[in-house]
Amino acid sequence: MYKTDTISGKLRQFMVILLPILITQVGLLAMNFFDTVMSGRAGANDLAGVAIGSSLWVPVFTGLTGILMALTPIVAQLIGAKKEGQVSFSVLQGVYLAIFLSVVVVLLGSLVLDLILNGMDLTDEVTYIAKHYLIGLAFGILPLFVYTALRSFIDALGETRTTMFITLLSLPVNVLFNYLLIFGKLGFPELGGIGAGYASAITYWFIFFVVLLVVHRIRPFSIYGIFKTFYRVSFGKWKEILKIGVPIGLSIFFEVSIFAAVTLLMSRFDTVTIAAHQAAINFASLLYMAPLSVSMALTIAVGFEIGAHRPKDAKQYSVLGIIIAVGFALLSAVLLLLFNEQIAGLYTKDQAVLQLIAHFLIYAIFFQLSDAIAAPIQGALRGYKDVNITLIMALISYWVVGLPLGFVLANYTDFGAFGYWIGLSSGLTSGAITLYLRLRWLQNRYANKLTEDVPEGTS
Repeated sequence: MYKTDTISGKLRQFMVILLPILITQVGLLAMNFFDTVMSGRAGANDLAGVAIGSSLWVPVFTGLTGILMALTPIVAQLIGAKKEGQVSFSVLQGVYLAIFLSVVVVLLGSLVLDLILNGMDLTDEVTYIAKHYLIGLAFGILPLFVYTALRSFIDALGETRTTMFITLLSLPVNVLFNYLLIFGKLGFPELGGIGAGYASAITYWFIFFVVLLVVHRIRPFSIYGIFKTFYRVSFGKWKEILKIGVPIGLSIFFEVSIFAAVTLLMSRFDTVTIAAHQAAINFASLLYMAPLSVSMALTIAVGFEIGAHRPKDAKQYSVLGIIIAVGFALLSAVLLLLFNEQIAGLYTKDQAVLQLIAHFLIYAIFFQLSDAIAAPIQGALRGYKDVNITLIMALISYWVVGLPLGFVLANYTDFGAFGYWIGLSSGLTSGAITLYLRLRWLQNRYANKLTEDVPEGTS
């Protein structure tokens, strides 16, 4: 990044960072999108099984990769403060932490997976598909987590186009192996929804090897010599990463897991409702990649400006990011209103499932608008390394407000399954309001200390 004093200059620079991140995030989620859509073509049970499996995996994945995302503000502030010599050590410790986390996830998953699935009110076939989908996917957890750590380093340099190209390269790989393994083509076994898990694992290994090549051989990444010196494990650096990353990861986990919790609570409904809900959530998640991408771009831009002691510029980037995210949300709302049945038709030919998906998508409009404010603010706060208060706000908004309200509406009113979506919207709205108030307070604090040294972080 470079310093620019004009709003138009900041907008151009922000878009240079944002657009590749957006394409990358859409590409990464497109893997799950193709898993869901292609599994739905194999049958309602396959769609429901992948839905349950995804609902268990996505909160774990996003929460733990949130921890590794701490590398982005750490590296961005090091570069902003012209401390490039410390970058290699920090990134390598992040890679070590990624390996450790992947081992923990696989071990814990092997112990609790049967217990969780058997505790749900699912048919035997759906349970079997969900379990073996996750077993297949587990083979790709280690490369995925290491890729996430290295991606955080790449993005912190503002070179977001690189991760975009890696993701675009991976999409055909994912679709190809989905096709081969779900439907049993070209001599491969016909695994149905289970095949989507193995296809994802193969794709994760592909992007792992590509990112290793990029970081080792291509400038400007190769300048930092990430793998030229294999430093010993530093628990002190792990502590720094975890101090920032755990609140980030838990904040993301609380938001994402509320969607997973709703899917699991919906197991009391029939297979058609579960399948329709998951299909609608899947598409809504695709739309969520816009505010999430703005959030990630803001972490880079704000982190760089704070590292360079320019709080006024950091505030201007924050405002730009929120405006852009709201614009995306309004476009999403129009899309969902005008084409909800056509979107539903992407997932199924079953008319009962299709009509339910279309109905769920209307409710998705409301939490898209709330996300457009909440997600960018979270990204800005991470750029300030302000994460602990955000964690508390996320916990209250999603689990104290959103989920209980949704449970009451779904089980004690005529809204039925749609009541959960109203609860989700309410939780996201309360989160957006409290996060906005926190950002304003923090910006004022930095403005008042403009002539002083900017602190390393806040609590």
